[in-house]
Amino acid sequence: MLSVDKLTLHYGASQILYGIDLVARPGAVTAVMGTNGVGKTSLLKAIAGRHPYSGGTITLDGQELRHLNAAQAAKSGIAYVPQGREIFPLLTVTENLETGFACLPREQHQIPPRIYELFPVLQQMRARRGGDLSGGQQQQLAIARALIAQPRVLLLDEPTEGIQPNIIKQIGEVIKLLRDEGEIAIVLVEQFFDFAYDLADEFVAINRGEVRLSAPAAQVTREKLLAEVSI
Repeated sequence: MLSVDKLTLHYGASQILYGIDLVARPGAVTAVMGTNGVGKTSLLKAIAGRHPYSGGTITLDGQELRHLNAAQAAKSGIAYVPQGREIFPLLTVTENLETGFACLPREQHQIPPRIYELFPVLQQMRARRGGDLSGGQQQQLAIARALIAQPRVLLLDEPTEGIQPNIIKQIGEVIKLLRDEGEIAIVLVEQFFDFAYDLADEFVAINRGEVRLSAPAAQVTREKLLAEVSI
């Protein structure tokens, strides 16, 4: 569903990504792993239209996206849950979810019951402001807002960062459910090794802006992956 081919990216004169290749298919979790500063978030930003890339191609369902901006990428079916969540602190939970309507035709401007089935706490806190939620609740809100847009690709950047263990478990269960439904390609950037290792169907290990390992989970031992992402 999503194919990234020989992607390069610069911040000014500094090159961050060097020919990245990645494929994410529906019904699978592709985990992008590596230490801090190797280009994982930059890769997601390029796919999501949050930062222009310098070269290479990003293809969705066989159609090249051609340097889309964030709004166009979202409308094409790419949903991005950024590191830090970026919910609107002064809007209510309901209003935060409704911002996802921007990608949908007017007749679909309603919050599906399934959102609250996946994240029951959001239904209980519909009228509460986003900024008053805990970090874990804000993360659930950010993922739910992304799902409102009915994406074909879901990009998750460090979804466990600063989150209490019980909510990490809940988020993991939601990711498994979305994967098993087979409709969405999920790209997960994650520093919590065990969380990513348990969820992923494919691994892409990045070091210094280059792919050092790309393989199905069945072909990668825990020790080999840990060695690749600890460099």
